[in-house]
Amino acid sequence: MKTCEINPWSWQDGFGFAHARKVSDATRFLTLSGQCSTDASGAPQHPGDMGAQMALAVANLGEVLTQAGMTFANVQGIRIYTTDMDATLQNWESLIGPFAAAGHRPASTLVGTTRLFSPDLLVEIEATACA
Repeated sequence: MKTCEINPWSWQDGFGFAHARKVSDATRFLTLSGQCSTDASGAPQHPGDMGAQMALAVANLGEVLTQAGMTFANVQGIRIYTTDMDATLQNWESLIGPFAAAGHRPASTLVGTTRLFSPDLLVEIEATACA
């Protein structure tokens, strides 16, 4: 598989994402449902704590990737849904950290919303990956 970033501008560099990722020669594709701050039973965790919720959502994303035989380096795009844009941006490093550690910048979209599936949840992360 070959991938490359497409970045007509550079402002995204400080946020750790790419405007687009071009993929060729991939043989496996994975579409991940939105991952939240939930435990193994699906119960919301860390009510009111955006930093802890983002960290657990990213950890859950990592677990799904591992189960699929992939890593954060395989993620080509993420979509982040948040009920608190300012808190999300203040905790951005906990989201993008594992990608940066892998030397990888996925395409990214950040969307504000009024509510997620549980009123205790503040952030949800969807992803697409390929290998």
